[in-house]
Amino acid sequence: MKVKQLSVFLENKTGRLNDVTKILAKANINMRAFSVADSSDFGILRMLVDDTEKAKEELRNNGFAVSVTDIIGIKMANKPGTLNKILDILAEAKVYIEYMYAYSDSDKAITAIKPDDMEKAIKVIEENHITTL
Repeated sequence: MKVKQLSVFLENKTGRLNDVTKILAKANINMRAFSVADSSDFGILRMLVDDTEKAKEELRNNGFAVSVTDIIGIKMANKPGTLNKILDILAEAKVYIEYMYAYSDSDKAITAIKPDDMEKAIKVIEENHITTL
């Protein structure tokens, strides 16, 4: 149910995201999903990779500030209204979502959510038979 996510802090300057992807490619680590949020001075690259510990080590060894966070990965049908139903269930249970991002692959979609209360969110997801990674 819980999935490990990497958060990498990036200076807002040309090439920093390229540096991350180059390090991961050289270490043969695949980015499965990612999101970039930025402010005027820095950005946060959040990503799911196929080897979290190796990615964390490689990036830290190359001078990047990296943290690992638990998120919930939800697997759903890739069709209109599916995400809305899940978000309605979470909202009704008063689960606040700090952030989320998603990707799809043909008939399935994966949504990564970071709730404010992980245990409560997991309980609601389990009670409502929502499929997770």
